[in-house]
Amino acid sequence: MDYRHLGRAGLRVSRLCLGTMNFGPYADEAESFAIMDRALELGVNFFDTADVYGGEKAKGQTEEIVGRWLAQGGGRRERIVLATKVFGRMSEGPNEARLSAYHIRRACEESLRRLGTDRIDLYQMHHVDRETTWPEIWQAMENLVRDGRVLYVGSSNFAAWNLVSAQAAAERRNFLGLVSEQSIYSLRNRAIELEVIPACRALGLGLIPWSPLGGGILCGALEDPGAGRRARGPLRASVEKHRPQLEAYEAFCRELGRRPADVALAWVLANPTVTSPILGPRTRQQLEENVAALEIALAPDALARLNQIWPGPGGEAPEAYAW
Repeated sequence: MDYRHLGRAGLRVSRLCLGTMNFGPYADEAESFAIMDRALELGVNFFDTADVYGGEKAKGQTEEIVGRWLAQGGGRRERIVLATKVFGRMSEGPNEARLSAYHIRRACEESLRRLGTDRIDLYQMHHVDRETTWPEIWQAMENLVRDGRVLYVGSSNFAAWNLVSAQAAAERRNFLGLVSEQSIYSLRNRAIELEVIPACRALGLGLIPWSPLGGGILCGALEDPGAGRRARGPLRASVEKHRPQLEAYEAFCRELGRRPADVALAWVLANPTVTSPILGPRTRQQLEENVAALEIALAPDALARLNQIWPGPGGEAPEAYAW
């Protein structure tokens, strides 16, 4: 397993991040434990979760599963970089969501309780909050860092101007601010190439792509249309929408002699701004198959062919749409 600095931070994380969104809703506790154990064996030290994971009626369930796995001991907590998120609504009440100082403090305490740990290594804002000022947000985060409950702060689903605004406000307070941004990014969804990726590069932020397999359609959806999540209605509709591209893509993967999922992950990993794509396995087998992508180095002509099949926005802004 290779490791890379998380942006400009001194922290080193594995080139693949174990996402836990499926723990609870799609992988029971025993399988979730087995996946986490296998991830450690494979050298994956970066685990990502969120307070809202677990399903609409079981929010917090995923953090609790991770917490019970950590409670087994054996150096598990010391061997991982643990990331979770804050923003989503966990219960009723006017202050039980978003990024007020009130909610950040309460959400952090609850995540620490569910995870059974004394610290969150990377605390990520799950979405930008347009109703709360940066001075309030950063004061709340500074308090958590000062108290040792949080080590680093990251963002998720931020636009480029949100990242710049956040960092400017943090610098005025002589605070480290953000070290990472977690965005949707795959061959299927390349919008962040316009401004988010350039912003991450300029600000020294690690980029953590979520859904690097395009929600499942880049995993060989035409070869095995009834598998897992791809059998669900919305994804079937997406497969039909992108059928011509998928036919070309899967044919090219056969030419390469590689699994479509491996090629999709290798393409994301080829971007120098990317730190660790997030995997979302439901089984140990899926985890082990995904790790194979680390062995693939796509040649320039292969990257060019993939860009033809799945064209991006045309480069970075403003050249992508101006001169």
